[in-house]
Amino acid sequence: MALVGTCSWKYPSWAGIVYSGAAGADYLSEYAYRYHTVEIDQWFWTLPDPETARAYAASVPKDFLFTVKVPNAVTLTHFYRKKGEKELRGNPSFLSVELFNDILARLSPLRDRIGMLMFQFEYLNRQKMGSREEFLSRLSDFFAALAPSLSSGPPCAVETRNPAWIDEGWFEFLAERGLANVFLQGYYMPPVPELYRRFGSLLQKATVVRLHGPDRQGIEKATGEQWDRIVSPKDEELAQVASMVKDMEGHGLTVFLNVNNHYEGSAPLTIERLAALGVSTGARPPVEGTASPPQ
Repeated sequence: MALVGTCSWKYPSWAGIVYSGAAGADYLSEYAYRYHTVEIDQWFWTLPDPETARAYAASVPKDFLFTVKVPNAVTLTHFYRKKGEKELRGNPSFLSVELFNDILARLSPLRDRIGMLMFQFEYLNRQKMGSREEFLSRLSDFFAALAPSLSSGPPCAVETRNPAWIDEGWFEFLAERGLANVFLQGYYMPPVPELYRRFGSLLQKATVVRLHGPDRQGIEKATGEQWDRIVSPKDEELAQVASMVKDMEGHGLTVFLNVNNHYEGSAPLTIERLAALGVSTGARPPVEGTASPPQ
């Protein structure tokens, strides 16, 4: 099964593509009428607010699923350098079980609607992490300590931005701990279809594919951050992605396919292109002329 959606939904320039454009439209409600999943990126930068989580849950149907990026308060080994800083400052909350359990409590109003929690780790050089073995050891201890909290879900997935770390051992490590892999297309990572050809047999149950582009600033300049047209078509690559997703489905995997505006210029239009390539997106036509979708 493939659940295809976008990375966030808060884009007024999707009026007429996803949204009715009517004054006072509930973007998430209209979005959830059209698609079955979306990625929540906003909490990567801050801790979740339970009231916002409750509002999101109330805005979507019962079969709608969110993929949620875990706050980077848990996934950053070191704080981002401030202007003029030379020394790295370690993050005392890196892989903190206590903090993560607090995050789970904050997400509790949304918990039944979470299809995947995603742990996104930045590129870790040797200043930040001595080796992959050290990283995997710390990650193993973290998830072992969380086993009681995660016994009833939601499932978790891990995204690394260290290309050299991705090999058979990486996928075996995740599988042994019931963790899914996040495939990232972009940010100097190996092409996702290539990784799938090499390691797809090691995937279990579910995976996440995130389509980002290689040139975020270039796309923003080309679109003027009006995300209503394709400005960087990736025809050959998209055909490979579509073939991969269909193969994943054929092998019984649940696939969350999260499309970013920065991939081609307009995530909803990329999803339409995927549908034309035979991916079962499940997308409905956009709502027309009303401030909220039909009930």
